[in-house]
Amino acid sequence: MIQTSEKPIPAITELSDTIRITSVTTQVVNAGLRNWIFVRVETNVDGLIGWGEATLEWKTRAVVGAIDDLAPLLIGQDPRNIEGIYRRFIKQGFWRLGVIGMTAVSGIEMALWDIFGKSVDLPVWRLLGGQVRDRVKVYTHLGLGQQDAVYGSFEPAEVVDRALEVIEKGYRAIKVVFIPYVHMTADGQSLRQVDNSMKALREAVGDDIEIMVDFHGRCGSWGAALQFAKVLQPYRPMFIEEPLPPQDIKGLIKLSQHCPVPLATGERLIGREEFELLVAERAIQIAQPDICHTGGLLETKKIASMCEMAGIGMAPHNPLGPIAGAAALHFAVSTPNFTIQEEMSGAVSWYSEVVRGPIKLVDGYWSIPQAPGLGVEVDEAIADAHPYKQEPFITQSALIDDGTVVDW
Repeated sequence: MIQTSEKPIPAITELSDTIRITSVTTQVVNAGLRNWIFVRVETNVDGLIGWGEATLEWKTRAVVGAIDDLAPLLIGQDPRNIEGIYRRFIKQGFWRLGVIGMTAVSGIEMALWDIFGKSVDLPVWRLLGGQVRDRVKVYTHLGLGQQDAVYGSFEPAEVVDRALEVIEKGYRAIKVVFIPYVHMTADGQSLRQVDNSMKALREAVGDDIEIMVDFHGRCGSWGAALQFAKVLQPYRPMFIEEPLPPQDIKGLIKLSQHCPVPLATGERLIGREEFELLVAERAIQIAQPDICHTGGLLETKKIASMCEMAGIGMAPHNPLGPIAGAAALHFAVSTPNFTIQEEMSGAVSWYSEVVRGPIKLVDGYWSIPQAPGLGVEVDEAIADAHPYKQEPFITQSALIDDGTVVDW
């Protein structure tokens, strides 16, 4: 018998073709900056349920509604027919799905993989192609992802202090978000600030720690982004992330022709289509699709295959909850051109209590999971203790000195 945290599941031979989806529900868990959206898919087999995550900042109620809208397409379907169900979602709704709809699809799709793995008593990474590495390299943010530390650390001293705290926790790679709010040009004071912070950080952590710099799409032109990139070059960033807003694909291509450091982007690109031109132009060195937004594990694997042909590595975006982290782990184990995985396990103190999962950090790497499915167990009592709250709009700080609203 296959065992889960809920009820025993009949032996595989007894399941045959009898698995059918009976319900799709959501549970919203407030984690400060984000409301995590957990997706629960139930089947007609006692104890056989799947969990996914469909978290999308400042769009929580819209995503929950989108999942409810998609649910009728699921009821009665075999959850193991993941490709077919995905096509139902993107073809039979007539209107094409943007980030809200595709986040809903992604959370459901993860839950289907969880069911599939449990039904055959195998971890999801085996169903995605099997193991291609022995451990998974990860990085985190200042404060392990705590909101004020991630988005409020600009001065060299606070950046260094918080970075050293992260390294003491066992991480060997760190991302910082200290690019000032800028517009079409980069002023001298902003460039000096970034130079001072990056210099202090590199001197403090040494050459063996990888540093990534997240621009958060704050530069309004490729010329401004290039100025910051040249300042960062002497300190060898592993990559600079999203130097331009996601819609400026042509600007990113232009930047790539002059940029002296590796470029990464993709967290706000949805599906293969939005990566196609960047991949064709070899405009980035690292792709960062978010499994929670771009369609789920299967679509992200397809993006990875496109990138592999172009010599582009994968560093999936994931500042989200623990179920999204588990899905990212299974993706990384099975994807040849995977490079490094983002995580923010310090976003709340009870991160590892609300979902007990397969993630184990050893010397800056995640270990290979062996439990069936995604290997997660949701403590619904703890989840219930953190109900939906309106997320804080910290984006309102994204102003320059004349009052112009710029990218956060």
